[in-house]
Amino acid sequence: MSRTDRGRGAIAPAPDPLPVPVVDNHTHLDIRRHDLPDPAGEHGDDTERVTHALRQAGAVGVDRVVQIGCDLPSARWTVEQIDRHAAMLGGVALHPNEAPRLAAAGELDAAYEEIEALAAHPRIRVIGETGLDYYRTDEGGRAAQHESFRWHIDLAKRTGKALQIHDRDSHDDVLRVLAEEGAPPVTVMHCFSGDIEMARECVERGYLLSFAGTVTFKSAKGLRDALAITPIDQVLVETDAPYLAPMPYRGSANAPYLIPLTVRAMAGVLGVSVPTLCVAVSANAERAYGPWI
Repeated sequence: MSRTDRGRGAIAPAPDPLPVPVVDNHTHLDIRRHDLPDPAGEHGDDTERVTHALRQAGAVGVDRVVQIGCDLPSARWTVEQIDRHAAMLGGVALHPNEAPRLAAAGELDAAYEEIEALAAHPRIRVIGETGLDYYRTDEGGRAAQHESFRWHIDLAKRTGKALQIHDRDSHDDVLRVLAEEGAPPVTVMHCFSGDIEMARECVERGYLLSFAGTVTFKSAKGLRDALAITPIDQVLVETDAPYLAPMPYRGSANAPYLIPLTVRAMAGVLGVSVPTLCVAVSANAERAYGPWI
């Protein structure tokens, strides 16, 4: 088995701990991948399973996470769990692919009302993930996506919370809408997937760029080039778990305890020491979201 395939579909072992604790900027601990073994084990109770996942992460230096609920059920779940786990802050929103479905059912306005009510929780620090996704939504659903994106931008500004952006095959329109609406003071490009020119534009606008396990993929030279020109005080790291496990475990279920693999790869691209990057991403997260406790 080659290094690039090692552990594909299996539970990845814990990497060496980081020297300084960091934050997983974006994870979905509510999602269980039934096609792969769960790194957190087969705990039946959600709270026990999440506790186990957070302990796994804490043991390797990932001591805080931002849990993202991106539809109504997961947003409700997020609000329930953040009061039970000191290591967890939350974000709530309607994912871009949710907006056309809800609009077609005549339920979008009611969904907005519930997301706004959930966002009032003091440990919800993020409005997101929101944005545009042209990969799964065709032309017929894009108007609803744009409406929803603009609504979430406004909500983030009204509530004073950070905005996390989902951008898939829609780079130009995401940047255009943010410019038209006026981005909130803290705007995070979740799972950054743009090229070096987009990175430069985001940096100039003051956005934070969050990199996931994709930055470690052999095919991702353009993404590493984008990271290389991003100032260290605008960098975050995330899993987007349970998806996008970093190399050499691409294809396995991802979880916050695998962040050290991504951090070490990012430090190499940026030409800084691992402790230096850890200190920076932790400070960037605290600046963006406030204290966890």
